[in-house]
Amino acid sequence: MPTTLEPARLPALATGFALLGSGGGGATTMLEIALRDSGGWPFTLFDVDDLDPATPCLGVGFVGSTILLSERLPGTDPFGRLIAAAERWLGHRVPVICSLEGGGVNGLAPFAFPGGRMIVDADLTGRAFPALDQMSLLVDGVGGVVVTCDTGDGGVALVDTGRALDIERVVRAATVQAGGSGGMVFAGFTVGDLREHAIIGGTARALRLGEAFLSAASGPLSELAARLGGRLLAEGRVSAVEADALDPHVIAFGIDGSEGAVHRLVARSETLAFMTDGRLEASAPDLIVVIDAVSRDILEVTAVSMGRHVAVIHLDGPGWWFQAAGRLRHVLPSAYGLDELDDRSGLSRVGGVSA
Repeated sequence: MPTTLEPARLPALATGFALLGSGGGGATTMLEIALRDSGGWPFTLFDVDDLDPATPCLGVGFVGSTILLSERLPGTDPFGRLIAAAERWLGHRVPVICSLEGGGVNGLAPFAFPGGRMIVDADLTGRAFPALDQMSLLVDGVGGVVVTCDTGDGGVALVDTGRALDIERVVRAATVQAGGSGGMVFAGFTVGDLREHAIIGGTARALRLGEAFLSAASGPLSELAARLGGRLLAEGRVSAVEADALDPHVIAFGIDGSEGAVHRLVARSETLAFMTDGRLEASAPDLIVVIDAVSRDILEVTAVSMGRHVAVIHLDGPGWWFQAAGRLRHVLPSAYGLDELDDRSGLSRVGGVSA
């Protein structure tokens, strides 16, 4: 049944999406501030089962540099032109909206810019991922999806293709032309498509995680991890920051554990894998959350720096990715060229249905 969200739940919602960013996805601060003064409260959040499966839906989110996005505010209606272009192409209005990415700043996007549409609790990733061809509708090959994006100076590009890689490349090129960041809209699918081809309940999970984090943030780190339903992987000081010799976008962080263990965190724009004394302990699509062990700030990869005292927490990734091996291969570390960091034990989870 629909859930009514009051303004008092905004901090928990933003915190939960920060956790689901797994070190990336962009800081939620900007949209959280915008939502504090929004006249849209209270928001009604619909489950997919609350709506007719034939109802058209669209997904919204930001693409490109999240650092630029925080420096160059998106305006009061960043998706209006993009939605209008998609609706002209489709020939009808789309009454339902969801998030493209269930982690980081994009988790909040439907609430900040709903455009008078119903918000459904579904998204296309379940956590932050770097590539557009990792969106669940594209991974499952759902037909009829069209994408619109900013090209800069009021321009809009529309991509209608059956090849996911086209969307990744064309939208990236348009975003560079737009100045490095901009809006993006997926359309041409229905609420019924979300039931099978999307991650369901991500906003509800963000609320649960955010409420648990805020209630336990000042307590022991092991208790905080347990309250989140996860496990504490490490606590210690960052002692090394190294770019990969073959791929400069891959960064490895050395962490000297407080109990003498040597840890290694591997990341791109999001965290990808974590090892202790050379033993792999967690990898994508599971979530590897890094927090400041003193302030308890949730850290993005760009904020993990030499000498910082951090804690690393493992949370289960969205179960949707483990329902088929064909899905999982898109989000393992090997999808980024890091074959040796795949958690092969995760393959035993294929067929699971946990959220």
